[in-house]
Amino acid sequence: MLLRLQYLDRRRQIDPLQSSSLRRSLPQGERMKQRNSLAKLTSAQMPESRNVEYVELGEGSSPKLEKLPKVSVIPLVFLIFYEVSGGPFGVEDSVQAAGPLLALLGFLVFPFIWSIPEALITAEMGTMFPENGGYVVWVSAALGPYWGFQQGWMKWLSGVIDNALYPVLFLDYLKSAIPALEDGFIRIIAVLILTAALTYLNYRGLTIVGWVAILLGVFSLLPFVFMGVVAIPKLNPSRWLLVDTGNINWGLYLNTLFWNLNYWDSISTLAGEVENPGKTLPKALFYALILVVFGYFFPLLIGTGAIPVDRDLWSDGYFSDIAKILGGVWLRSWIQVASALSNMGMFLAEMSSDSFQLLGMAERGMLPECFSRRSRHGTPLTGILFSASGVILLSWMSFQEIVAAENFLYCFGMIMEFIAFVKLRMEHPAASRPYRIPIGTAGSILMCIPPTILILVVLAIASFKVMVISIIAVIIGLVLEPCLRFSEKKRWFSFSRDSVIVDFHSVNYQSS
Repeated sequence: MLLRLQYLDRRRQIDPLQSSSLRRSLPQGERMKQRNSLAKLTSAQMPESRNVEYVELGEGSSPKLEKLPKVSVIPLVFLIFYEVSGGPFGVEDSVQAAGPLLALLGFLVFPFIWSIPEALITAEMGTMFPENGGYVVWVSAALGPYWGFQQGWMKWLSGVIDNALYPVLFLDYLKSAIPALEDGFIRIIAVLILTAALTYLNYRGLTIVGWVAILLGVFSLLPFVFMGVVAIPKLNPSRWLLVDTGNINWGLYLNTLFWNLNYWDSISTLAGEVENPGKTLPKALFYALILVVFGYFFPLLIGTGAIPVDRDLWSDGYFSDIAKILGGVWLRSWIQVASALSNMGMFLAEMSSDSFQLLGMAERGMLPECFSRRSRHGTPLTGILFSASGVILLSWMSFQEIVAAENFLYCFGMIMEFIAFVKLRMEHPAASRPYRIPIGTAGSILMCIPPTILILVVLAIASFKVMVISIIAVIIGLVLEPCLRFSEKKRWFSFSRDSVIVDFHSVNYQSS
């Protein structure tokens, strides 16, 4: 069931002390609906917001949606795996940028600085607000709907930019076997066909996407297990210690680590489609974290230890060359196919997250109502088409430009998530949290400091071109939200009227 925060009267300001009498004035059927809600924020949990209740969005939903299967823990693990990683394809640049030692240390240390805090915050906030929209709802609850929209705009745009990368990587791994895919008209047609095919899979349903992710994940990781076995006699541990402190490309190194170990929060936009999210989401995040770190570290350990290290060769697709050296043409072919399929999995997971985020925003009146309409498979058709169009428009960018641009926008969104997390911890410590990070307010603040410092570093090392493009994108979001509110007042577009994000810090918040 989707859950939402709903005002008892959206068009009037309600004093908290009047809420009980207002409920008594409602029709008997409406009072029964409220009493039968699955989850409520009681006055004991959030005394300053007594006019706010968690109620089932499903009570007014189509019965067809109630029959749609929910995502269980195993498919969710692999959806998170593909949101974040998809395997070691794309980590080769870390060795080129900094050498074997720093590459290996990076994928061991970086998760403690970034991935674990982000995953823990996602687990707590995702179970506190178990609904589509994810981080948009968190930021809206803490900072207000305007900033919630900005969070949604930046994270959606970052996700679409990220998704534009996967057709590029897919073709990069195949171009050694099919040279015609390197550039030109054939490459453009290949990108369009691939995007259309994967978009159709998203349209067919999230359950299908989840089980496809499992199959693709197993197939994509298995060749590296075989590569590890055949590499054992050739391993030279001294190669793991190679480092040249005078020849380190810190920008490429940090962007590669950041890109390969972020997006843990993306799964939150699918929380409304998850079976028992209060228990399933934290478990899935924990298992996925182990899978992601192992999926990066083990191939790097084998690749850098089994053959002489030439940093200039370590670029996208180099694992397939290593596979040929260690196991022959058959292993190289397997890794090339695995990479192609892995990029398909990442595309599917990211588009699911992006499209359901738009659906969640539309259900709460932030976007036109057409974004909240579902297909007969329960998928957000308008959001899928909108996200696919963005992917096609951005597919002209190069690999490193895509990574840098998405990292820049993603950083802005993460800063707002950290602020929202700490603010809700400080102002509403008693609010219901099915999963709660076992630290206090001071610990919550301290946990956010290292990733915030990292964010500032990533922003500082961005190229001027990426910085300008990203700032323009942010400005568009700042202007777009009031434009949408104006279009709502003029009734140019239809917006949802029965759902609104409650601004926790102002019980008198009234939607425009």
